[in-house]
Amino acid sequence: MNAILQSLLPFLAIIVFLILAHEIGHFTAAKLSGVRVLEFGVGFPPRLTAFKRGETEYSINALPLGGFVRLLGEEDPSHPQSLAAKPRPIRLFVLSAGSFMNLLMAIALFTMGFMIPREVSVGRPIISEVVPGAPAEEAGLKAGDVIYKINNREIKNVQDASYNIRLNLGERMTFTVKRGREFLELDVRARWAPPADQGPTGITIASQYPFTETQSYPPWEALRLGTRYTFDALKIARNEVISWFKGASTPQVAGPVGIAQATGEVVEEAGWKSLLDFAGLLSINLAVINILPLPFLDGGRVLFVLLEIARRGRRIAPQKEALVHLVGFVFIMALVVVMGYFDIARLIRGESFFR
Repeated sequence: MNAILQSLLPFLAIIVFLILAHEIGHFTAAKLSGVRVLEFGVGFPPRLTAFKRGETEYSINALPLGGFVRLLGEEDPSHPQSLAAKPRPIRLFVLSAGSFMNLLMAIALFTMGFMIPREVSVGRPIISEVVPGAPAEEAGLKAGDVIYKINNREIKNVQDASYNIRLNLGERMTFTVKRGREFLELDVRARWAPPADQGPTGITIASQYPFTETQSYPPWEALRLGTRYTFDALKIARNEVISWFKGASTPQVAGPVGIAQATGEVVEEAGWKSLLDFAGLLSINLAVINILPLPFLDGGRVLFVLLEIARRGRRIAPQKEALVHLVGFVFIMALVVVMGYFDIARLIRGESFFR
């Protein structure tokens, strides 16, 4: 029972927080744009209670899995305060505001994470092995080289080195290494699909010293790092998708049950402080998924606005657009059910989400 609560409580807190932040983005953009907000709901129906202020009804609902914003006329432009009646730039602004808010939340969460003291490794990575014929050997790297920088970014530990190599898959990186008393700069190519057990560059690294220290940053420095980490995470996500097509990895998807399991394992393995980083990554995932051009999602609605622009102002009939979004909703719900089946099966087998 304790293990279930350990997974469920932080999962619910994170999901509710991130989805509400997403919907607040839509709500704020709609209010600023003169679009009538019919309802702002916390949780999902059945409804528990509600009150009305101005033109908007605020409801609290029984299923605590986030929230929703109901706008007037999302496909029907017949009312002047409807979303569909607004100029195309306004509609794009309102529809993309949720994903934008999730990016801002990711920056805020990562920033707070960098401000909280935590133990980090301080031993610089040293190359213990170079695979013959791999990009590292072609570039001139040798066993015993100590990595100081990658693309002019300071590398303080093994985790930093692995992270920056993944960040630059498919590109050439400049390694600054110390060999004896000499510092060298060598250009190394990171492969998309390396042979098994070789890694993108063909090196094995270890920590120079097995020490840790408590590290935290002041707010201004944490904000800089949090912003950089957010955009790094977007690039790593892009690299992950490309690697699927290159055959280097296979997609790992999960529904709510799988995310709940992952949340519990993060808390168990790395402690509560790591939840800020995990929530930041989930916020980025929520931003990216919602802006994909898929029916029912924000990106699907954005796609219809872009099609309208391409058709020189000729709209697709509201009934047809609504039908497309309905089909998308059914498909997404079916996908959630299928993913839930596999997530529950993994739990029954006692397998970890991450292994």
